[in-house]
Amino acid sequence: MAGNSFGKLFNLTTYGESHGTALGGVIDGCPSGVTLNLDAIQHELNRRKPGQSAIVTQRKEPDTVKFHSGIFEGKTTGTPIGFVIENTNQKSHDYSHIKDSYRPSHADYVYDKKYGFRDYRGGGRSSARETACRVVAGAIAKQLLKGIEITAYVSGVGTMKLNKPHTALNLANAEENIVRCPDPEMAKQMESYIKEVRSKGDTVGGIVSCVIKNVPVGLGEPVFDKLHAELGKAMLSINAVKGFEYGSGFHGSTMYGSEHNDAFNNDGSTKTNYSGGIQGGISNGMDIYFNVAFKPVATLIQKYETIDKHGKTVEMQGKGRHDPCVVPRAVPIVEAMAALVLADYYLINKMHTQ
Repeated sequence: MAGNSFGKLFNLTTYGESHGTALGGVIDGCPSGVTLNLDAIQHELNRRKPGQSAIVTQRKEPDTVKFHSGIFEGKTTGTPIGFVIENTNQKSHDYSHIKDSYRPSHADYVYDKKYGFRDYRGGGRSSARETACRVVAGAIAKQLLKGIEITAYVSGVGTMKLNKPHTALNLANAEENIVRCPDPEMAKQMESYIKEVRSKGDTVGGIVSCVIKNVPVGLGEPVFDKLHAELGKAMLSINAVKGFEYGSGFHGSTMYGSEHNDAFNNDGSTKTNYSGGIQGGISNGMDIYFNVAFKPVATLIQKYETIDKHGKTVEMQGKGRHDPCVVPRAVPIVEAMAALVLADYYLINKMHTQ
């Protein structure tokens, strides 16, 4: 199986399955001498871990990261950073009913056809539990990117949308509620809605927005390695993501050029920021902002028809512990992937200037 690594210079390779012994990763290319706050890394994992509130999966995992290499006396050594996150609360029998059947809109069918074999326990390698490894690497990347602030938050659940620009929000409020929406009143409504959806055995999608501040001018390459293209790839690699837009996004297609152009101030900043902090594939020093759309979780705790490996129609019902809405736990994952992209381009830029 290919495609288990991300990044050129700051590179992450992950391994492990949802119900295997452990998950883990190797970070290659992290410079030496970076002072790491290990508590901050664990904090990021705690933001993603299951069982943290009443509106997420109730699987109980401590998600404690253990580092095996690349760190000495609290600093990176420049050698590969190896880490592991042990699985402690597997309930593989919850998935025995799908051993020979395919869940709609899951990777079950395509895995079986592509590889001729699949780990049906929680989806195996296709499980979103793999993203715990990304959060570890992203937390280290954040500490490399001193001064750059990456903040994601929930801006939509189902048809409920937070129709306010990030400049009109106190983004710090997002961590004050279990939905991770920076508008307290909207957060309450979203929480009630997710609980209602869960009570019906159904699921709902949503939107995670992200704002990146204090990005220096010059990150990104102008042809195939555009900064926004790599951010899009990073976000679309996250489980359940169905869409990515940055800056004015799809709304920009409805505007006139005379409205959309970001006029310059004398210092090179712009009066507006429809470009979303990126022009010609290169960061321009303004805030980078984007939206990531997540589909409803495919596992439903209700009866439905599907097919088995022999092509016969069978009746199934989801079992086990699943999120009724992934977006609250996806917030730190979006931040982590953004940090990995920026860390990579930071090192590429540094290489160019040496």
